[in-house]
Amino acid sequence: MASRKAGTRGKAGATKQAQRGSSNVFSMFEQAQIQEFKEAFSCIDQNRDGIICKSDLRETYSQLGKVSVPEEELDAMLQEGKGPINFTVFLTLFGEKLNGTDPEEAILSAFRMFDPSGKGVVNKDEFKQLLLTQADKFSPAEVEQMFALTPMDLAGNIDYKSLCYIITHGDEKEE
Repeated sequence: MASRKAGTRGKAGATKQAQRGSSNVFSMFEQAQIQEFKEAFSCIDQNRDGIICKSDLRETYSQLGKVSVPEEELDAMLQEGKGPINFTVFLTLFGEKLNGTDPEEAILSAFRMFDPSGKGVVNKDEFKQLLLTQADKFSPAEVEQMFALTPMDLAGNIDYKSLCYIITHGDEKEE
């Protein structure tokens, strides 16, 4: 397989870039689910080079009976991967969709609303009060469960930049 990749123009560099995906994504799914995603990935990866490209998507649509897919639609699908889409990136994209995780920047922007001084932290007690009383209210047990995984400083402030990373990439300690 390595020789086939080496023989394909530009694929070797693309493969290295595609390996950037977080290996932690595998912990989001059970082994049976990962196998199902592998089968789906194999069906889409028509040229069997380990990377989903525009021609792979076009051919997959064609096999499903949709022969005229706009280029913009194919490009938009590929842009979601923010680089070459190997299996790890493919799994990450589905993990984000299935778990409803917003992009890291969107989560950071939401936390910045509670940090007018721009210090990168929010007060735990104030944030707890908001979680218990506003919008989709958390139960006290849910708040405690969340705080058990939340990085905090000695003063009781939530380091929301680290928390956002954990939400979007997983807890480094799990690996």
